[in-house]
Amino acid sequence: MARLHEYQAKALLRERGLPAPPGQAVSTADEARDVADQLGGRVVLKVQAWITGRAAKGGIQFADTPDEAHDKAAQLLDMRFGNFPVREVLVERAIEIKHELFVSVAIDDAAQAPVLLLDAQGGSGIEDRADSVHRLPIDVRTGVDASAIRDVLGESPIDAGLHDDLVEAIETIVDLARETEARSLEVNPLVTTKEDRVVAVDCRMTIDDYAVFRHPELGIEIARELDHPATELERIAYDIEQADHRGTFYFAQLPTDDAESSRGLIGFHGAGGGGSMMSMDAVTSVGFTLANFCDTSGNPSAAKVYRAARIILAQPNLVGYFGSGSGVASQEQFHSAYGLAKAFWELKLSIPAVIRLGGNSEDRAVEILAAACAELPGQVEGYKKDDTPASIAQRFAELVDDAGGRTWSPHLRCVPDYVGKTYSFSISGGTVWIDHNGCDPQTTALVVEHSSGLLNDANGKPELAVSADEIQNKDSELIALEIECRRAGQPVVFVDLPIAGIDT
Repeated sequence: MARLHEYQAKALLRERGLPAPPGQAVSTADEARDVADQLGGRVVLKVQAWITGRAAKGGIQFADTPDEAHDKAAQLLDMRFGNFPVREVLVERAIEIKHELFVSVAIDDAAQAPVLLLDAQGGSGIEDRADSVHRLPIDVRTGVDASAIRDVLGESPIDAGLHDDLVEAIETIVDLARETEARSLEVNPLVTTKEDRVVAVDCRMTIDDYAVFRHPELGIEIARELDHPATELERIAYDIEQADHRGTFYFAQLPTDDAESSRGLIGFHGAGGGGSMMSMDAVTSVGFTLANFCDTSGNPSAAKVYRAARIILAQPNLVGYFGSGSGVASQEQFHSAYGLAKAFWELKLSIPAVIRLGGNSEDRAVEILAAACAELPGQVEGYKKDDTPASIAQRFAELVDDAGGRTWSPHLRCVPDYVGKTYSFSISGGTVWIDHNGCDPQTTALVVEHSSGLLNDANGKPELAVSADEIQNKDSELIALEIECRRAGQPVVFVDLPIAGIDT
């Protein structure tokens, strides 16, 4: 589920007439001072992070002066949650609260319907008061029954003169959830003030991933559930996934707070949800910390696997690369082998890599990976479905130990000297270069033989044999051609697939 920050959700409530404290999200301490000066009086500063219990973790601070707001904001912007930095702080006018309520709209999966959760006592610790929370059904056409809300309010000490305003506020929250197709929308607390106003002091929203495309007005960058604002690598990965429908590609960076006390930080590359989870457990059980989770499954193209590996290896300080999925994947594993081999070669991989390629054509896949990576400075080993995640995790640990603590530093990829100087043609997302100067008749025959019919011999040189349109999505075949030529000692083909944000 895609998430909105507190200040974004509050803006949506304000647009619909439900007040929230005046304020602004800032990214520097100087901006916090300016906002506090504009607001005047006491302000509250809150980290914009997708965590619970912010106050207990020091993520909420109060300031009585603009200079104090500056100092508190500097402290908050220096915080990290799950190893992810705080990038924004919400500075708001502090308000005097008279009464707090808990209001939440959620999807009841068992009933396959939305439900309103309402407690006339809100604020922190709501999880410990589950018995006091009322569950009110929501009709997807007509909303929530106002009389049911009034019944709950009638049991509370809240002034009856405010009940109408509270009912209207709660109906606004329900309507917002319906309009935005929210998976959950929680206002905790919704408060009454000493001036007898109704105000949304906090708000959390998640939007159904599959509904995000219908709501561009929400400005959601990544339609996935993350426990932190999207990192630059996650944005790059998401753009790749959206541009290539062949298979799936999920990439998320993980908290690495405990990396120093473990055997080291590793890049993780899975294939298939259940198998990936089992493989993650196997490699963490031998003492490693995962820098990321990555899944390429559903028969991904070689280009998609290549780009996934490039993104994983854009992370610093890795001691190894561990790839393992379901082991019985009904996808042609040689595509993954070609994609991985290309990425490892371009980056001259210098850390150990253990890759389990269990599934269709696993024998061919393991042979391709081993042969293509034999000359790399880092040891690369391929395994099959009968090799358990636990056993290859043990082998991975041995290889990392043998490497003597070597760590990975991201760097520019290696590109052949002939790129930009010789025969080429465009494909989707890149360019294919063929070194005509290095192609004698024997080499040309090799290239044509492994080109899957996409190239022919044109006066002794390999050239495109199909139309410009037909070649566009043949990157898997062309990556296979590049690797096969390299395995034969004739590296005359290069598929140039630059990744925006990494190579440019």
